[in-house]
Amino acid sequence: MPAYPKDFKISGKIVDVLQGQVIPGTLVVTNGKIAEIIPGETDQQRYILPGFIDAHVHIESSMLVPAEFARLAVVHGTVATVSDPHEIGNVMGLAGVEYMLRNGDKVPFKFYFGAPSCVPATPFETAGAEITPEDIEELFQRSEIKYLAEMMNWPGVLNLDPLVTQKITLARKFGKQVDGHAPGLRGEQASEYISAGITTDHECFTREEALDKLAYGMKILIREGSAARNFEALIDLLPDYPDHIMFCSDDKHPDNLVEGHINLLVKRALAKGIDLFKVLKAACVNPVQHYDLEVGLLQPGDPADFILIDNLADLNVLQTYIDGFLVAENGRTLLPFTPSEVINNFKATPQTAAAFKILISEQTAFIQVMEAYDGQLITGSTRVAANIQNGEIVPDIENDILKLAVVNRYQDSKPTVAFIRNFGLKEGAIASSVGHDSHNILAVGVDDESICRAVNLIVQAKGGIATVSPRTEKILPLPVAGIMSPADGYEVARSYADLDQMAKLMGSNLASPFMTLSFMALLVIPALKLSDQGLFNGESFTFTSLVID
Repeated sequence: MPAYPKDFKISGKIVDVLQGQVIPGTLVVTNGKIAEIIPGETDQQRYILPGFIDAHVHIESSMLVPAEFARLAVVHGTVATVSDPHEIGNVMGLAGVEYMLRNGDKVPFKFYFGAPSCVPATPFETAGAEITPEDIEELFQRSEIKYLAEMMNWPGVLNLDPLVTQKITLARKFGKQVDGHAPGLRGEQASEYISAGITTDHECFTREEALDKLAYGMKILIREGSAARNFEALIDLLPDYPDHIMFCSDDKHPDNLVEGHINLLVKRALAKGIDLFKVLKAACVNPVQHYDLEVGLLQPGDPADFILIDNLADLNVLQTYIDGFLVAENGRTLLPFTPSEVINNFKATPQTAAAFKILISEQTAFIQVMEAYDGQLITGSTRVAANIQNGEIVPDIENDILKLAVVNRYQDSKPTVAFIRNFGLKEGAIASSVGHDSHNILAVGVDDESICRAVNLIVQAKGGIATVSPRTEKILPLPVAGIMSPADGYEVARSYADLDQMAKLMGSNLASPFMTLSFMALLVIPALKLSDQGLFNGESFTFTSLVID
């Protein structure tokens, strides 16, 4: 694209969120900036709004490289993201973060990245890399790095862990915001966490928790992603706290991104009767002001970042402009596909079905079973009688107790195995190398042979998501760090939708089985999770046993 777009004028009903008014008028755009706003009647009935911003997202969870994420997002009026690259950071370290910056520069989209604060996320799993305080200090000297990304180690914050304290001190030194991650933290602990300098949280799953944190001055991000969906629980806070609420997706799979983005949250909030200007504060203004983003808000002198919509009910995005460039029109992206380089860190070798067996000498025993919840990252834990056959603990398909496995992808080692409920599979297995946060291989299935086949498909591709049934097997390769595809985003979305549908035909009743699977090794979210090192209690932050009294 040229350095600057052609100068132009555009007329409609201009929504000035900062002044709280809608006025008919004309924008005059010169050299990619709004040179002037001329009030005056116009026959154009369309609305001109600031572009939408996703205030917290892991681009990697879309399974798309940044340039492809942008191609899909602009169609829905998104002009910028506040992006935490800790997924690729856990795989590739500083080189992974630099890849995201480099790839994002390929398109005229406003990616603002954070410096990952917790890589590796915990010492209880095997990651591919470490991001040190020295790395963070280097990143903070780059203009694209706007904040210290989500501080998941809340015990480290409360206990004044020296490494955690050093990272927060660096953020203060460079004048950067510090993002939070503290699911369920309330009362005095929440107060201590926030007083350390943590300014946001996207992990609230109840109104009461969010109110607790708002009372201590924290800003709350209302999250609606492919797995975690907290919009309904939290949206009623927006009318009373319009300056302290933002919208985010956190994790968005490609098929969901094709359907919509932050525009869907705006539409739903307006449908509930919430004031237009309060909704747009959350979707457009608050992220810009909180993170000091170079994103225009329809003011003279601002970058020409704006969208045109048909009306305030249907919210159909007619056009999206970034720095004065028309990047999407009438549901079609105008950003061209460009090839992306591939980097990876994948050393696992094929497994055997015997590696997933759980042998036991007792005739009867009780086991801890993880419970997955649709639309939530948290899990439950329940005690059940083990299904023992021929000296082996096996799945109980009738009671929806399936086998869950984690395979270390950075070195050859024996898989860890546990059991999980609520995936619903009646046959076969699904597997993924998108496994937050260390991105080892996760698999869930009804028998060892199916689990092994699904895992080995991913090993052979050096990353991907796979489904295996008695009749067929499919894989979506993810060669970029084992978590992203460099292919056309719309093609990736179609391939992902095929695998998602196959998992549901195999019995899963989860809205997004692969997204839910990807969080079953996320140790910083309670209650019971599985890492490559063992079964883990996310409440006590200790390993625990599969077999219990």
